[in-house]
Amino acid sequence: MPTVELLGGKIQIYQRGNSRFWQARASVGGKQRQYSTKQEIQDLAAKAAESWYFKLHGQQRAGVLNDRPTFKKAAEQFLKEYGVITEGERSQKWTESHAIRLRVHLVPFFGSLPLDKVTPGKVQEYRVHRMTSYAEPNPHSKGQHKPKAKPPARSTLHDEVVTLRMVLKTAIRHGWLTHLPDLSPPYKTQGKITHRAWFSPEEYKQLYEAARAYAKEQMRAHYKWNAEQVYDFVLFMANTGLRPDEAFNLQHRDVTITQDDSSKQEILEIEVRGKRGVGHCKSMPGAVRVYQRLLARAKPVHGESRRERQLRRKAGGAAPMVPDPEYPKPTDLVFPGNHIKLFNNLLERAGLKLDRDGKARTAYSLRHTYICMRLMEGADIYQVAKNCRTSVEMIEKHYAIHLKNTLDAAAINVMRKRAGKAKTKAGAGKGARKAREGSAELDGDGGIEVD
Repeated sequence: MPTVELLGGKIQIYQRGNSRFWQARASVGGKQRQYSTKQEIQDLAAKAAESWYFKLHGQQRAGVLNDRPTFKKAAEQFLKEYGVITEGERSQKWTESHAIRLRVHLVPFFGSLPLDKVTPGKVQEYRVHRMTSYAEPNPHSKGQHKPKAKPPARSTLHDEVVTLRMVLKTAIRHGWLTHLPDLSPPYKTQGKITHRAWFSPEEYKQLYEAARAYAKEQMRAHYKWNAEQVYDFVLFMANTGLRPDEAFNLQHRDVTITQDDSSKQEILEIEVRGKRGVGHCKSMPGAVRVYQRLLARAKPVHGESRRERQLRRKAGGAAPMVPDPEYPKPTDLVFPGNHIKLFNNLLERAGLKLDRDGKARTAYSLRHTYICMRLMEGADIYQVAKNCRTSVEMIEKHYAIHLKNTLDAAAINVMRKRAGKAKTKAGAGKGARKAREGSAELDGDGGIEVD
């Protein structure tokens, strides 16, 4: 049906092909606006459209015309606030990741949408969009990478919905939104609980023996220093349970060799600075000898290069003096170099890069190994959680669930004693004599039934 103009063309009413109601559109306040009249008859729709138009003009003159802030406006406000308020409490990379998710994925999809239109259904449409458009080039991405070969992981979508939720909460604080919609996924609400990649005791022994053998190989002084550092890094991490970022932030003044009051053994007391702010950690006794080696290891001396030596000889200059070895100072980092590449090469050579489920092992796997080994030895899960600056819930969810040592067979294989059978009359045959004398028979389940 053609469009019908009202009030000299200021209002247009029309019908969509898939709706029985008349729709109205008009330009008020410099913005094109649409409205459903909820009327099926043209004359009634025209009256409803004119009432709506005059109401908008009245609101404009009163200064209360609702322009309904968009998602893009709330996202810009969130980025202004988040970095300032959380300064020092969240890493810079995590703050930047929110901005990247908004720029690349969330704002292109939700940007022009009014905040009250960000409904659970629209969020589900976003999930479907992300799972089906991953192979297409994204014009909002600044990277030059090729499109992904597989859909985004569950954790990736979770992080994007977290950013979406924080933007909507910002809108609620500013009065642009009345309530937070339900953002939980309607299907597949509970995924598989999988264990973190770790090294079993046999694999851990294989790893540190490979690292020790590599450190003993004949090589130049600088390469040897790095190989020895990686060997001590493996042992130090598996005996302390630190996160990799906590280990790389660690300075020598944060580490103290002390005697444990309970075990009377020497351990390390570590003041940790990392993901959870400042915390404390007490190491296993095996970490003491490792740390003493780190303290006694001089920094590599950088002599003149081959090119510098050739130029010096041509000029007839004297050989420079070899600088004295410099040992770590209290303010120096315990692990000053980034040994991640060397550590990954070590895993590849030892055949330990992937676990049996195909998960890649990283430096974080040494922390998981520490937690699993403590639980296997019967350590108290609450104390392990405190020492690793995490929660009991996280350990039970990701570590304890796959360790057979956490299952108590004696507590599981409990069998209730069966009640004695009623005695029959005296002299009633063999059954009566057996009941009086008492005997033990195997029941159908392989247990012991006592009469």
